Amino acid sequence: MREELLDRARRGDQQAREELLSTHRHFILRVATACARQPLTWSDDVASIALIAFNEAIDAYDETRGVPFPAFARLVIRCRVADFYRKEGRAATDSVEEIAATGGAAIGQVMKEHFADEELLRERREEIECYRRLLGEFGLTFQDLVAAAPKHRDTRANLLRVARALVENQELFRHLMERKRVPLTELALLTGVPRKTLERGRRYILAVSLILGHPEEFTHLYGHLKYC
Repeated sequence: MREELLDRARRGDQQAREELLSTHRHFILRVATACARQPLTWSDDVASIALIAFNEAIDAYDETRGVPFPAFARLVIRCRVADFYRKEGRAATDSVEEIAATGGAAIGQVMKEHFADEELLRERREEIECYRRLLGEFGLTFQDLVAAAPKHRDTRANLLRVARALVENQELFRHLMERKRVPLTELALLTGVPRKTLERGRRYILAVSLILGHPEEFTHLYGHLKYC
């Protein structure tokens, strides 16, 4: 759905662009807050800069680079906010829009190359570490995931379908996050997959659901699953 909105927005569909901006407001503010290292609201200039940067990222994104859009947008926001802080002292009379529009060497380089190798590597390392900590909350390790990964492609595809169904059902996904366990009985009823099959694939379903349910936090891992 989000990929469809992005494609429509890039082709000039203003309604799709507005919907994309609206559905990512929490993501945009969270990235801006991390950059500012202090709480922000939408009345702050930095938040406005971040919103403009996200809108800019929509037009600059190139999916052929193999980088998920949220990851690219996050870097554009970071660069724009950093550039804003650099300009803030000597351009205090400029409007937010004027400061954002001037850009700078950093953001220009991002849009030309999309991701410097070292930035991409750092992003992935941070994401994997965050995922490792989340798995730990559910009593899983990366070693567990290796052992749990289905060896047959059909089995893997079937369990992935189950994980998608779990995430799309808000009540079941909330159950998963709050109780830290996969609702096997409910999933069996929802998907028609036998409970015994779900039990054997429980750890894989759990691991995949955590990624699918947090696409903005795990942009690289989510991008990989999108093509599975």
